[in-house]
Amino acid sequence: MNRRQFLHTSGLAAAGVAAVASGAVLIAPDGAWALQLHALDEHAARTLLVMSRRLYPHDTLGDMYYAKVVEDLDGGAKDDKDLAALLRDGVDTLDKAVGITWLDLSEGNQLKVLTGIENTPFFQKVRGQTVVSLYNNPLVWRHFGYEGPSYQFGGYINRGFNDLAWLPEPPETASPKAG
Repeated sequence: MNRRQFLHTSGLAAAGVAAVASGAVLIAPDGAWALQLHALDEHAARTLLVMSRRLYPHDTLGDMYYAKVVEDLDGGAKDDKDLAALLRDGVDTLDKAVGITWLDLSEGNQLKVLTGIENTPFFQKVRGQTVVSLYNNPLVWRHFGYEGPSYQFGGYINRGFNDLAWLPEPPETASPKAG
């Protein structure tokens, strides 16, 4: 190992140790991203990530987009002990629902468990945060082809209102005659 490789490797190791020492870390299975946690443990974070994916599934979105939901929930729980308890207890409820860890259930059984708790404050909190964190993310907008809000450009009339390249032209009979 040359000096450059040693410094690079030891620097990465030191960064990893520092991150782990400062709290829990949620790491993508492929190592493509990591999320430092402040209030949640790794199991709760992974459960919430999968839960948000089950609530709003998009096969073409990677887990990194759903990790934003977990990051926002964790950030809120860091400053709000009641929220931290709600999330901890909610994950515990999921895990105890059928006597096996919720993450170990099939997707269909995970959905059945979620359906059974959909009126609880825990479910509503995670559902609401998923809507905000997932769909208010400009990277997700780009993925779906949404150009973002247009108010700063004068509204949709002047920006994209008639931008329907993906639809066929309607027949003349579909539009009323100007009078």
